[in-house]
Amino acid sequence: MKHAMALPLALWVWVIFHGFVLCQRPAVVNLGAVFTFDSVIGRPAKVAMEAAVSDVNSDPRILNGTKLNLITGDAKCNVFIGSIATFQVLERQVLAIVGPQSSSIAHMISQIANGLQVPQISFAATDPSLSALQFPFFLRTTHSDSYQMAAMADLIDFYGWKEVIVILVDDDYGRNGIAALDDELDKRGSKISYKLSLPTEFNVTDFTEMLNKSKLIGPRVYVVRVNPDPSFRIFTVAQKLQMMTRGYVWFATDWLCATLDSFSPMNETSLRFLQGVVGLRQHIPQSRKKDAFVSQWRKMQKKGLVNSGLNTYGLYAYDTLWALAYSIDEFLKKQGKVSFSASDRSLDIRATQLEKLEIFDSGDLLLRQLPQINFTGLTGQIQFDSERNLINASYEVINIVQATIRGVGYWSNYSGLSVLPPEDVKSEQKRDSFQDQKLGNVTWPGGITEKPRGWEIAADERPLRIGIPRKASFVEFVTELNTSHKVQGYCIDVFNEALKLVPYNAPHTFIPYGDGRSNPNYGELVQMVANDMFDGVVGDVAIVTNRTRIVDFTQPYAATGLVIVAPVHNTKLSAWVFLKPFTVEMWCVTAAAFVMIAMVIWILEHRVNDDFRGPPKRQLITMFLFSFSTLFKTNQEDTRSTLGRIVTVVWLFLLM
Repeated sequence: MKHAMALPLALWVWVIFHGFVLCQRPAVVNLGAVFTFDSVIGRPAKVAMEAAVSDVNSDPRILNGTKLNLITGDAKCNVFIGSIATFQVLERQVLAIVGPQSSSIAHMISQIANGLQVPQISFAATDPSLSALQFPFFLRTTHSDSYQMAAMADLIDFYGWKEVIVILVDDDYGRNGIAALDDELDKRGSKISYKLSLPTEFNVTDFTEMLNKSKLIGPRVYVVRVNPDPSFRIFTVAQKLQMMTRGYVWFATDWLCATLDSFSPMNETSLRFLQGVVGLRQHIPQSRKKDAFVSQWRKMQKKGLVNSGLNTYGLYAYDTLWALAYSIDEFLKKQGKVSFSASDRSLDIRATQLEKLEIFDSGDLLLRQLPQINFTGLTGQIQFDSERNLINASYEVINIVQATIRGVGYWSNYSGLSVLPPEDVKSEQKRDSFQDQKLGNVTWPGGITEKPRGWEIAADERPLRIGIPRKASFVEFVTELNTSHKVQGYCIDVFNEALKLVPYNAPHTFIPYGDGRSNPNYGELVQMVANDMFDGVVGDVAIVTNRTRIVDFTQPYAATGLVIVAPVHNTKLSAWVFLKPFTVEMWCVTAAAFVMIAMVIWILEHRVNDDFRGPPKRQLITMFLFSFSTLFKTNQEDTRSTLGRIVTVVWLFLLM
């Protein structure tokens, strides 16, 4: 009996103990971080992530006793070295990979993360193509460049420029970002007219030659999309080439502000090279949490514990660790344990170090937990959209004036350009309502405040081909003199006066169209503009509907409206002027017609109609009144005979 009771009791104790072991949280969970330590983004990010791990481990409200252990690997701005560092980190059974900041390295690490089912979350890889379904384990706690390029396109469109030149680094980060900009500009009727592609380690001499050649092209609006460069070599070269002067426009993506914010203290000498540059910076809303962290960072700077300023990517790196902590906390509440299994043995990797790599068994569960987080961090609301990017993308528009960084406005994906921060813009203001789009005053290169034109006539560009009609009539409008081949006329005078109002030189040449013996076909002349045989036409060309469908017209400067053309005679006005529309013969024929109708009606109605009987005088009056009154009113006398009625109907029809 005792043995019979002991067996169920032992089984119950074993089940309780086994369930406790299974449900027990691990004491430590490993997180991997792969990025370039010694870089504009990496230096503040490393310190921020270490601070985040310390804050998470000291907070009893999260992870319930489980500690985070951050294992870092240095990518050294190299895809190959970054891949090796990733493998070394993954050997430590990490639950997630943080980073890298390089989009090129992120593409490689994403493939590795997919194979081992380890979620990857980056705080600085902004390449829009990383949101593709090809990388299901990739998330980012920063904004995709698809938003930044929409902001840049709105900025260019706000000032009305239609063509730009871009300077880009020729890698995934540069090419895919500029491809997104090209798409956004196309939506707004603008385009990229020329691209200056640079290798990741470009030679200043070669770039100087490339930039100097771009001066031969018409556009003067430049968009710079390169990796963070503390030396600002591009702008240094531009200044040496006298391209940071009046007439030029320089835009920079957020790499510029990330570099400037990392300076400690701000280098005013470098800012002098950037006079008039307009850039974008990821907007971080003001909050007590952010202010406290910035204050703590400054204290560490004074103590020499930090050798870099705090840029926005450092703040995003801090929030990334907290996002992982919240996700892992929920994951452990549901899963209870962390396990890894050997990688696929069908891959012959036993003779290499890769056999140490293990697959995260519950990686897909942690991946499903990450997009569900929603909390407020240093950078604002941390919440993901359907493409695993942060929601509510917003940027600050900055302008460098007299060695200082000055904010001139904001951009967000739901309110567009505004002088107010996105969090202060009314929620009902939609992205498509551009009536209220505005920015503060901008100081452009050369110290000017008026908007630059943004283009010049290229040095090697051909003159404008202006077609003119060579015709036989109305030569006062436009004509070519046969003797001197000089073009003159009213239209030419208007054209020349208009050119005087243009603040630049517009070389042109007049090309006559027609033989001069007869008027040319104006429809064919307009069609030649649409066919790019002429750049424009000057002449007395009528604006009609079918022509407006293929070319644009200026405002009409000579218009007569609807008129009646008639010869003018010096005749004295008299009371009989109303008789002038008809000739004497016409008036006689008209009077004879009335008399004839009167007689016909009297003949047909006299025998059967009492209204047409009586004394001769009365019959004459009735007869002629009946005929003439049909012009103005209904007759008092009725017609009785059938023939009389037929004649009356025909007569009334003729009078109509």
